[in-house]
Amino acid sequence: MEVTLKGLTKKFPGRDRKNRSEVTAVDHMTLAIPDGQLLALLGPSGCGKSTVLNLISGLLAPTEGKIFFGEDDVTELPPEKRGIGLVFQNYALYPHLTVRQNILFPLENLKGKEKLTREEMLRKADEAAKLVQIESLMDRKPAELSGGQQQRVAIARALVKRPRVLLLDEPLSNLDARLRIQTREEIRRIQRETKITTVFVTHDQEEAMSISDLIVVMKEGVVQQIGRPQEVYDSPENLFVAKFLGTPPINVFEGQVRGHRLYIGEDAVLQANVPDAPVYVGVRPEGFLMCETGALSCRLNRVEVTGRDVSVVSENAAAVSRTVRSLIGAENGGEAVSGREGGEIRFDLVPRKVFLFDRETERRIFLEES
Repeated sequence: MEVTLKGLTKKFPGRDRKNRSEVTAVDHMTLAIPDGQLLALLGPSGCGKSTVLNLISGLLAPTEGKIFFGEDDVTELPPEKRGIGLVFQNYALYPHLTVRQNILFPLENLKGKEKLTREEMLRKADEAAKLVQIESLMDRKPAELSGGQQQRVAIARALVKRPRVLLLDEPLSNLDARLRIQTREEIRRIQRETKITTVFVTHDQEEAMSISDLIVVMKEGVVQQIGRPQEVYDSPENLFVAKFLGTPPINVFEGQVRGHRLYIGEDAVLQANVPDAPVYVGVRPEGFLMCETGALSCRLNRVEVTGRDVSVVSENAAAVSRTVRSLIGAENGGEAVSGREGGEIRFDLVPRKVFLFDRETERRIFLEES
């Protein structure tokens, strides 16, 4: 089921007694979610991503704009008529009911032509439980389950009616780190098996990039960029997107283009066929190559060995945060720099991992090919 949002806007009344101006939570959002795809709404707290989810579900009415499921305009439909499955951050299970009863609950409320026999409901509940691999837990109550198991029950309950659209509102936030990884893999497996169009809200960019087909990066109610996760990571359209995606985060320097050369401080680091101007320079942590004669000079702070990678933490006066974090393969070298703390370390930069941004607008400046 393709989901289309056209000029979707949501405004809330201002809470300030002195200033009653409206607060725009979602600002003219236009978006098409392809049939059977998993799309992640990504952004910091307060960016409007959960509001978008609630608008799609029908829990909130838009101030402006339209919502379509396929060819159907569902903007005015109540939630129960939209054919959606909704999974909340806090699971929202009924504590006095068993797992089976929790999963059956949406089916027991069907009326008219949709009403099912008891045998049909039990069969559908068993199918949903098998899909999320909780068949052996059907007679337990929520208090007897782990957080990950409770989340699977919530997903099974959302899937039991085979909704047209599945909506997940930060479903992994209450799980520990290892369980989050396992559960997000399960969500991806389930989505691929069911082929249900899914919208996944998260502030965790690693979650979004690992399981989604498409990501939408939001800031203050406005869409910043839409694309496939790796494409957005490799080609951010503005500084906000570049900074929001990536672990460790991108390194940002104050730079200058002069005479078709990019300077960080006094170091000419790359050819830059763009007009002379002050710029922000973003360099991904994996975009540094240690080299005795490298173009960029930094002062080594420390070396952190994390197993697969070595994180070289250094300082540069032109870095916005002063600290520069670069990643190099463990086989290339913690030993090469260990023990040199406080001394000079030099890097060459990988051109495709370097991005330029306008100092005023923070929009991307694309380098022209030589």
